[in-house]
Amino acid sequence: MFVRLPTSVSEAQECLAEGAVPVGGATLVWAGWQRDGFPEQAVSLREVPEARVIGDGTLGAAVLLHEIDERVPEVLRRAAGGVGTGAVRRTATVGGNIVGSTLRCLLPAALVLDAHAVVLEPDGPVETDLAELLAKRPLLLRLHWSEPMASGYRKLTGVLRGEVPFVVAVAVTGADRPTLRVAVRDGYDVLSEAVPYDTDASRVLGTLALTPLGTLPEAVFEAVREEVTGVVERAGAAGAR
Repeated sequence: MFVRLPTSVSEAQECLAEGAVPVGGATLVWAGWQRDGFPEQAVSLREVPEARVIGDGTLGAAVLLHEIDERVPEVLRRAAGGVGTGAVRRTATVGGNIVGSTLRCLLPAALVLDAHAVVLEPDGPVETDLAELLAKRPLLLRLHWSEPMASGYRKLTGVLRGEVPFVVAVAVTGADRPTLRVAVRDGYDVLSEAVPYDTDASRVLGTLALTPLGTLPEAVFEAVREEVTGVVERAGAAGAR
């Protein structure tokens, strides 16, 4: 297998047009290739600047998980820090985790940030939403979002759906018309809801309890309750400044 390392978006397009398969950090695809056979050529975005950016509301697809730091919101930073082992985080990429993984550990965080994706299509980079990204699985270049008022994240290692731990992500986004967003990974699925932000967390939680999130196991909804309460308090403090 020949691994190609383009240094620009246009070179990456050429690689895809010539049949190269995205390799990401190879933490997930390698086992599949060992089982099913290796492609003739693969492409990595690790040398493409647009895929390596961190900060100012942007995160590149080729960024390694261990590189994600305080330049991104807390919910995304904590989600990345909870993936696998240190060795995995030093190899796995943002794009591989969201597009190439069945667990998609970063997806709940991206959803509550109301993030959008820039993907590489045959005609060039195109912006799309996360639903289309997951449905079509194109080559992700980067995510971008507006800075949230507050965010929070929790991984419930002791509460499992099968062998997969629940995770809870919460954020308040939109300065003009604030919205509180909650996403919960339940097994291999992610439930997400968005409700109007209210400085009274009990009213927000009452609304959320009437959504599919209200049918989650009590231990999981208790984690939602705690994270929502904390995020509402921090968003209120941020708005008061």
